[in-house]
Amino acid sequence: MARAGLTADRVTEAAADLADEVGFDNITVSALARRFGVKDASLYSHVRNLQDLRTRVAVLAARELADRLADATAGRAGKESLTGFANAWRDFALTRPGRYQATQMPVDPAVVAASQGHQRIMAVTYAHLSAYGLPEPDLTDAIRLLRSTYQGFFGLEAGGGFHHARDLQASWTKILDALDNALRHWQVSERPPGNDHESDH
Repeated sequence: MARAGLTADRVTEAAADLADEVGFDNITVSALARRFGVKDASLYSHVRNLQDLRTRVAVLAARELADRLADATAGRAGKESLTGFANAWRDFALTRPGRYQATQMPVDPAVVAASQGHQRIMAVTYAHLSAYGLPEPDLTDAIRLLRSTYQGFFGLEAGGGFHHARDLQASWTKILDALDNALRHWQVSERPPGNDHESDH
């Protein structure tokens, strides 16, 4: 690629593409500079350092994931919404593995607060479970259950960790059935006074 026209957005997009190819943890400024055909120093006028670059990729990835989750749950409720959300997240993890890894990176709270993508992910996560009618703190407990289940499944699937002959899609469907059943029959805790939900997702 030519040096002309480099911008922070172009550099971030290219870094996200590189992450999908080689893994989020393997992106470097040097590798990105080679992709653009420039010296490393040319990129430092657009990103401060590697941490800044990775943070920018995390913000971009969150925005893209938020769009997918919002589209997958729009106009749906209950199990239909749960399934749409889970399938969209799984598809993102499979087709955009580096970007998915970026969404799991711990990000400074100030960055999260300013990131539309991170905020929308949290909002959609809570909203898509609204039909189950769970109060806090049970809603946060339920979200932690879902997040742990999904991320465990995604990690094993991406790493080839499922060796049994059982069809993987059939297992995934059963898992979503079980989660829906758990949410519909959730034993609600006594609600402590003044306990608002956390921004987990």
